[in-house]
Amino acid sequence: MKILALERPVPDVADEAFTPDLLREEASRAWDLHQSGKLRELYFRADRTEAVLVLEAEDLSSARRVLEQLPLVSRRLIDFELVPLVAYPGFARLFGDR
Repeated sequence: MKILALERPVPDVADEAFTPDLLREEASRAWDLHQSGKLRELYFRADRTEAVLVLEAEDLSSARRVLEQLPLVSRRLIDFELVPLVAYPGFARLFGDR
């Protein structure tokens, strides 16, 4: 199942918590998860500095466990809203009962 993960800030987290070493660790772990196929796509929003991830997971609980492997998530510096996705069924209207 594809899961869309939208970053949401955690209240009262200071910018100083995001040290260069921690951000490098985050990037390294994201790379590992990407290479494993669990983290399919990684983006930042164009309108604000928040991540948008596409994960491949069995369910929302599995996706949450994948995200918990990221240092910023495990240290509770960021969080994610998880949105389960399904394929668009509307094309069936174009082809009827074929």
